[in-house]
Amino acid sequence: MSFLVFEDMVKYFGKLTAVDHISLSIEQGEFLTLLGPSGCGKTTMLRMVAGFEQPDGGRILLDGEDITQRAARKRPMGMVFQSYALFPHMTAEQNIAFGMNMKKLPSEHIRKRCAELLELVDLAGRGRHYPHQLSGGQQQRIALARALAVEPKVLLLDEPLSALDARVRVSLRNEIRRIQQQLAMTAIYVTHDQEEALAISDRIAVMAKGKVEQIDQPEEIYRNPRTAFAATFVGTTNQFTGTLDSAREGLCRIGNQLFQIPAQPTLADGAVVLVVVRPEEIALHATDEAVDTAQNGRGNYLDGVIELRTFLGPFTRFHIQLSEQGKLTADIPSRLVEGYTVGHRVQVSFPPEACQVLPLDQASQAASSLLEVEAI
Repeated sequence: MSFLVFEDMVKYFGKLTAVDHISLSIEQGEFLTLLGPSGCGKTTMLRMVAGFEQPDGGRILLDGEDITQRAARKRPMGMVFQSYALFPHMTAEQNIAFGMNMKKLPSEHIRKRCAELLELVDLAGRGRHYPHQLSGGQQQRIALARALAVEPKVLLLDEPLSALDARVRVSLRNEIRRIQQQLAMTAIYVTHDQEEALAISDRIAVMAKGKVEQIDQPEEIYRNPRTAFAATFVGTTNQFTGTLDSAREGLCRIGNQLFQIPAQPTLADGAVVLVVVRPEEIALHATDEAVDTAQNGRGNYLDGVIELRTFLGPFTRFHIQLSEQGKLTADIPSRLVEGYTVGHRVQVSFPPEACQVLPLDQASQAASSLLEVEAI
């Protein structure tokens, strides 16, 4: 049996369904991230695990034991908040010791444990500093050490890096992952930052409107999304809404153009689909190098004009206005972009296997059009 299990979890706030019959399992030592936009239910899920919210249906099992109705103070959880939540009148060491003092542990044990944790979070020698004497990143490290001090069975992290600047976020997320792996601790991490989720998770549960759209390893979610929402929320995408001319042959009509896509044996001709292409899958050609699509016979080729060029280090991002299908984003290795400037006519291409194809329901069709989506 899995270490932590959610069985058919439901939570209402008035008429709003915040968590809609979610079931999932977490293995011992696993790092699971709940990823989704604001209001998707991810923080509510975390708060129900912690005992700060009571579910309106379902059960939570920890190591085979039902803890659904157990008070928060009696659950073996460690919580790291977005706002650090350190006691300003206590030193770093006193903040770390708080939970152990509440449990009335021996003072010598507390002293040794505080020293170990300060070393673990790379803040040895800062134990006598007050929160106002520490940077934001250092305060969050102390908050992490405090959560670990009581030796919880599950570590809960509620958007712990969102108040930090970009450089500190990257450094601290790596530290959180290192510590979690070193301690082999089960962790649930809540974030709306898809890059963060991809970087540190064993598995990601992509959430929307109180439901789990997909739960899988980061690579699988990025390369093989199972729903239109998962495809467009995780990573940057180009989206084309079209109709299958031939599911068996992999032909999809988008506007006046016939796209070549992978064969779709589970879909019928005439089905409305979302075709997703990642920017890194796209090649850029100057007009004098443009491929004769009639002779080439394989792949997808579109004409357009460069509207914006953004240098991003190892690659350069191009925003291209296409002749018919709207706009498209292409990420090209920076060593290959000489001569491509704003206003130039170009041709873009991508192979059929670069297309991720997902069926659209009627609600999605009404809202869908070709557009570039950069997930928040």
